[in-house]
Amino acid sequence: MSNQTDSSGGIGIFGIIGVVFIVLKLTKVIAWSWWWVLCPFWGGFILALLLFSFIAIVGVVASK
Repeated sequence: MSNQTDSSGGIGIFGIIGVVFIVLKLTKVIAWSWWWVLCPFWGGFILALLLFSFIAIVGVVASK
């Protein structure tokens, strides 16, 4: 009997974009600030925060 689990882990779209931006910055193809280069790594957190905020606002409006 196999005890194997299926997981869909992986890097994700924001991780891929972040790695591409870092490579472009280090090879001097882009001259962006490091803040902009590293922004994609915050993408998932920002999306979750926006979603939570939207749900909270809808909940407050619906309760009135």
